[in-house]
Amino acid sequence: MPALICGSLAFDTITNFHGRFAQQILPEQVHILNVSFLVPTLRREYGGCAGNIAYTLAQLGGEPVVMAALGSDGSDYLARLKALGVDTSCVRVEPDHYTAQAIIITDEDNNQITAFHPGAMAQAHLTPVPARDDLKIGIIAPDGRDAMLQHAEQMHAAGIPFVFDPGQGLPMFDGAELRRFVERATWVAVNDYEARMLCERTGVDLAGLSRSHLQGVIVTLGADGCELWIQGERTHVPGVPASEVVDPTGCGDAFRGALLYGLERGWPLARCVELGNRVGALKIACRGGQNHRLDRAMLPL
Repeated sequence: MPALICGSLAFDTITNFHGRFAQQILPEQVHILNVSFLVPTLRREYGGCAGNIAYTLAQLGGEPVVMAALGSDGSDYLARLKALGVDTSCVRVEPDHYTAQAIIITDEDNNQITAFHPGAMAQAHLTPVPARDDLKIGIIAPDGRDAMLQHAEQMHAAGIPFVFDPGQGLPMFDGAELRRFVERATWVAVNDYEARMLCERTGVDLAGLSRSHLQGVIVTLGADGCELWIQGERTHVPGVPASEVVDPTGCGDAFRGALLYGLERGWPLARCVELGNRVGALKIACRGGQNHRLDRAMLPL
């Protein structure tokens, strides 16, 4: 069952700061902030939420259909997606733009500071949700503002149940817009920080959001697993210990790839997020968002 993944394709430039941001950023001086972080390591990875989610979903045996935009420098990325078995028929190429770029600094506590250049992603809304009878599920992941708004409406109109995953794009929307996303979605997936912002902007707490047409609100808690809210009831799903903590980049996307895999197959939501926790623990032991290898024989599929 193909899953439509609406979100960004980007190149990630990932660096590591051998210290703690909290020791370098003085709260009482943020109004005159001027800091520099020495980052002795640097690497470039394939990234973007849509690419990362599709990578994990394909590894699990799912059928990702990516709807996103690449720039003039994106030919290698497009070839990579095709080699992974990802449907790229909805990927547009913008020759007058660069592919979106994320520059990420990670400190010793796995806190991250990211600068993001949208590039071709700003044109993603020009590709509409395709009229395909085989698309039975989707996700609205971080993307250009117009793309997120329009694709959510188009998926809803097409009768495609979808996960609303605003991620780092959440601050772009006001309370009314976020409430409309929630009204159109079938599930909502956020991390704990995003959950607080979503509740603040919509004026509704997690119990209230879930006590609705939604089939579930999923709040990821990092190493602590996640919590599910279904019709006002909270359930904690414990995390899975990682063999090694190397790089958190893309862990949330890996979780969402596993979530989609389970939802495609009609699993109970708790089982879907259990798989997500396990896959997230495997991903954090690898650098980058698309370098983890999943042995399906070792997973509870």
